[in-house]
Amino acid sequence: MTDVPAFSIDDPATVADPYPAFTQMRAAGRPVWNDDLGMWLAFRHADANAVLRDRSLGRVWRARVPEDAWETFNWLHADALLENEPPKHTRLRRLVAAAFARGNIDARRPRIQELCADLLDGCATKLAATGSFDAIADYAEPLPVLVIADLLGVPDDEIGPLRPWSQAIVKMYEYDRTAEDDRRAEVACREFAAYVAELVERRRVEPGDDLVTHLAQVEAEGERLTAHELAATVVLLLNAGHEATVNGFGNGLVALMDHRDQWDRVVADPWGLAATAVEEMLRYDTPSALFERTALADVEIGGSTIREGQKIAALLGSANRDPEVFADADTFDVGRDPNPHIAFGAGIHFCLGGPLARLEMQQSLPMLAQRFPSLEVLGTPVKRSTFVLRGYDTVPVTA
Repeated sequence: MTDVPAFSIDDPATVADPYPAFTQMRAAGRPVWNDDLGMWLAFRHADANAVLRDRSLGRVWRARVPEDAWETFNWLHADALLENEPPKHTRLRRLVAAAFARGNIDARRPRIQELCADLLDGCATKLAATGSFDAIADYAEPLPVLVIADLLGVPDDEIGPLRPWSQAIVKMYEYDRTAEDDRRAEVACREFAAYVAELVERRRVEPGDDLVTHLAQVEAEGERLTAHELAATVVLLLNAGHEATVNGFGNGLVALMDHRDQWDRVVADPWGLAATAVEEMLRYDTPSALFERTALADVEIGGSTIREGQKIAALLGSANRDPEVFADADTFDVGRDPNPHIAFGAGIHFCLGGPLARLEMQQSLPMLAQRFPSLEVLGTPVKRSTFVLRGYDTVPVTA
């Protein structure tokens, strides 16, 4: 077995810029075992794709202990689509997909454009008053929260806690958590679940044309979502429905600012390049770096044997820079086509909210380019100090 370099997600340099390390790890030509994480890591596109698709690998939820301290957190995940395999996953996805179909995601386009325009008006006001605005706090972050809240039927005056709840919960997907992070996550789970339960009851009495109403009513082959499954689905949709969009847009915008020729291309043809530019933003600096699976039986992935019970993670960001799949993989090209990235996963766990995230980004990017064609970074963007969910806390810009 050829020696491979050490890889640590605790290394600040790797957290800040993992791509040089990814290049070294792909050179191993196979998944490699990582002692620090206690799992196999798949860096090549072919291997990561196999991890996502191989039915010998699955999501195996293990309740956190002590269970009385983690009660809400545990059932929110045990009954969530993401943490289950067939047959439960099949039933949940069928029910949720039916509700999404009734909601008709593409029909949200005019509303998304309206929200973008309102946020851009706010950015313009800040720009006139102070000479700058924050592309994350003032645009990328509020937009998907507003969109998913509108889709779910959350009233405008109740949106405030959604993002803080989500940020506290998704922090649990990182590997450098503190005891305080754990405490905040469980509190957020309890408060979020209680809110969803109350909202569902309101929608049962006063149904609307929104996803919570549809989820409460949806039925397929005589089955419906249980109360816990409904709450877990709404929480997952909000968490997954905006975390990837916020980070995907922010990461991609910084890449555009760093590659002015590509920004100029978008400015010159904002709607014509919207689709390919968004895919490249998601590929070039993938917002979700890692997705775990567990071997349900011994399985070989890319020449490495994963024993039953062992975990293996697909390194999505590394896979999306694999030169075996992408020509000039480290080059940012807003016209790249084809672009078979796996930023939204693959197989049965392909992100259900992927079409909504794409739609949001395909509206928000060209509208930003049209409104502020001379946009540029002012100062230094502040990165989040996390490995799994890559993004920026602030991106100060001027125009």
